[in-house]
Amino acid sequence: MNQNLRNSGIDIIGDVPWGTHCCQFYQTKEDLMDLLVPYFKAGLEKNEFCIWVTSNPLDVEEAKEALRGAVPDPDVYLDKGQIEIIPYTDWYVKEGVFDSDRILNGWVEKLNKALAHGYDGLRLSGNTFWLEKEDWSDFVDYEEEVDRVLGNYQMMALCTYCLYRCNATEIIDVVVNHQFALTKREGKWVK
Repeated sequence: MNQNLRNSGIDIIGDVPWGTHCCQFYQTKEDLMDLLVPYFKAGLEKNEFCIWVTSNPLDVEEAKEALRGAVPDPDVYLDKGQIEIIPYTDWYVKEGVFDSDRILNGWVEKLNKALAHGYDGLRLSGNTFWLEKEDWSDFVDYEEEVDRVLGNYQMMALCTYCLYRCNATEIIDVVVNHQFALTKREGKWVK
């Protein structure tokens, strides 16, 4: 097996290379947990440093509880700092400002620290529920840049978008800036 492939933890995706940048369109909190919990479980089990940036409808404590229900001894990973579960206000909009350069550089800094601590790479996810229409264009530019540079690093990203908060044009913006999209049809996840 190719050592560069990583278990995504998501059956419909399977193994993916570092640099994978995909997205999920969700409708419910349960939809988020359906994919994010196994995604992070796989990363923790494979010695990856993980960052889960939360926003409505799933907050930090609910994300931790979801992990506790699926991962053996999740507090071991939390206590040793292998996973950070943080609110979007601590990552995307520090002091109320969205700064794409700060965020991109932050991902690279987190990766470098993870590698220095012996982790294989960085697995991340950020929920965009917080995103307001007036910030959409800047965020699309950010996603385009993430998609362009992510392949240069030992990182993978699963970006989550609430389907009800995106219009048709915005959905196209999201899909264009990710390698593939996941959504639920008739109760099943499809790619």
